[in-house]
Amino acid sequence: MKRLYVILASVLMMALAGCIEEREADKVSYNISKQADNFNVVRRLTVINTRSDKCILQMTGKISIEDQHDGIAVLVELDRDKGIYQKHYIYMNENTMYTVEDVSGVQVSRYAYEMEFMPQSLIPVKITADELQQDIESWTKTEEQEVHDEDD
Repeated sequence: MKRLYVILASVLMMALAGCIEEREADKVSYNISKQADNFNVVRRLTVINTRSDKCILQMTGKISIEDQHDGIAVLVELDRDKGIYQKHYIYMNENTMYTVEDVSGVQVSRYAYEMEFMPQSLIPVKITADELQQDIESWTKTEEQEVHDEDD
């Protein structure tokens, strides 16, 4: 009977491990999308009129695309060094569709991740020992005053 429980437990653990495991393709897809949103991939956006089968718009470059409720927002990197970007809104309806192609390709890892800090968005802070001591004294006085007020 114990053998049966051990076998059932082993089968259950293997089944659960298979459900939790993420596919390699999911990891790679996530990393490619992240690289594209960081403007490291050249993409081609094509908007097509489905009634006439004509191309309405085509845009190629380092672009990030965000779905909106009635279209797409396209953020374009023009000059990274100078911080020049443009944002375009493209309205979509029942007669239009768009495709996005990865033109350049990018080498990504299925294991690694990357944290990118944007130094231009961080506020530099400098704290001196004197300022820290003043803050500590201020907090101490406030706590002593609160204790004194509670005693009264």
